[in-house]
Amino acid sequence: MELFNIEGKKAIVTGGTRGLGYGMAEGLMEAGCEVVIVGTSDKVYDVAKGFCDRGFKCHGVKADFSKREQVYQGFNDCVAALGGDLDIIVNAHGIQRRHSAEVFPIEEWDEVLNVNLNSVFILCQEAAKIMLKKGYGKIINIASMVSWFGGQTVPAYTAAKGGVTQLTKELSNDWIARGVNVNAIAPGYMATEMNSALLDPKNPRYQQITERIPANRWGTGDDMKGACIFLASHASDYLGGAIIPVDGGYLVK
Repeated sequence: MELFNIEGKKAIVTGGTRGLGYGMAEGLMEAGCEVVIVGTSDKVYDVAKGFCDRGFKCHGVKADFSKREQVYQGFNDCVAALGGDLDIIVNAHGIQRRHSAEVFPIEEWDEVLNVNLNSVFILCQEAAKIMLKKGYGKIINIASMVSWFGGQTVPAYTAAKGGVTQLTKELSNDWIARGVNVNAIAPGYMATEMNSALLDPKNPRYQQITERIPANRWGTGDDMKGACIFLASHASDYLGGAIIPVDGGYLVK
């Protein structure tokens, strides 16, 4: 099990106050990591305290990743909280805006691309500056089912997640030979706040999606823990640019 040992590693999990980010942050802490979680509101401090009260090493940093200067400042605050070092970063933050493409507001397009793609590149770049110096690091991005499919009423989200998928591959090509692995997890349909519009059983899309999932249920943050720990550990040292679906079999049906 030494391959999967990440005890004592220092990690950042953005979007760690809820949903999938919360699940992955919890999984890393359960495996012995010290973790900084990032959120957009003061809730991040309460969530971090809750983890600390359970005996974990956790810090909270507040940042709005729609604003470029806060991406840089937020990252620096995270590294400072970890004592100046970093082994793992999980870029799990993201927003969703839903409109049909012909009426999608350009302001919301910019907002989604800034949060879901531009900030991810900056965080990867800043993390790599630390990791490349020591010849070791694990960067885990969060892709999506729309990395393969087009989605519906989510043109900005689809464009951003498609970008994250290709960015993950390019960064891996640049850095894997220098000890930094860059991979991504593609969650399937998850029972999270972001999908609240789809989770109504009366919504025809809910029935269509559920019927296609061979596991016969929507996923949760707990379902992300195993893939996250694998990608954060030495077990994934020869894996680069991979996009791993965690989807209950949705993609292959």
